[in-house]
Amino acid sequence: MNLNFSNNKSQIMGILNVTPDSFYDGGKYIKLDNMMFRVDQMITEGMDIIDIGGESSRPGSVRISIQEEIDRLLPVVSKIRENYDIPISIDSTKPDVILKLLPYKINIINDISSISDERFVNIIKENNTHICLMHMLDNPETMQNNPNYTSVVGTVKSYLEDRVKFCVSHGISMDKIIIDPGFGFGKTLDHNYELLNNLKEFTAISQNILIGTSRKSMIGNLLNKNTSDRLNGSIASAVIAILNSAKIIRTHDVRQTKIAVHLAENIIRDEA
Repeated sequence: MNLNFSNNKSQIMGILNVTPDSFYDGGKYIKLDNMMFRVDQMITEGMDIIDIGGESSRPGSVRISIQEEIDRLLPVVSKIRENYDIPISIDSTKPDVILKLLPYKINIINDISSISDERFVNIIKENNTHICLMHMLDNPETMQNNPNYTSVVGTVKSYLEDRVKFCVSHGISMDKIIIDPGFGFGKTLDHNYELLNNLKEFTAISQNILIGTSRKSMIGNLLNKNTSDRLNGSIASAVIAILNSAKIIRTHDVRQTKIAVHLAENIIRDEA
């Protein structure tokens, strides 16, 4: 169950949204049986890490209470731990939610707000978890209201650099830090493409780069495809990310993404 990002092998992070309103799979996994069917399926398909979210962060989404988020997450997290040792990532901005789940050996805190609540610092240090720091403009309710940057790559890079320095200055080890440019979180389509094309620049901050482009509007709007028909574009973006030094690919489509990423990695190794 230990996470090791030091080798050249990427990690496939399978998405499980136990929400009624996520942009792609909202409402699919409300009942525990459905959740566990999907977990079993993704593990069979070769998932390395599972990322579980109890609160939607799609553009325009509204925040829910701590208790509601716990009520959504706790049954499936405890059930997974009864059956599997797979690394678990929890997609949450709330320390109180994470504290309730820590007894189930949480490995990654995937905080889209990049430790806006500083109580996370002690939680990370005391429990030896990884932290994923993501760039987002404002908050999910307002992030897509005319996002504007002088330089999107420079701004995102500077932000993540600052958040990494904050973590290190508070005693969090660099090898426990993951960074995510935040595709779709306060970015236009062109902003997203520019970030993806320049992803390698972020290795100056951390080698542990996570990308989440799966089935997002940056895929669908370019190709004029709805969420159910964005698989090919999502795979293409994952391969581009791997070629540009991404280490963790967060995806709704584990089997197909794993095949494509494995091929890309072998081509890279052959050329090295």
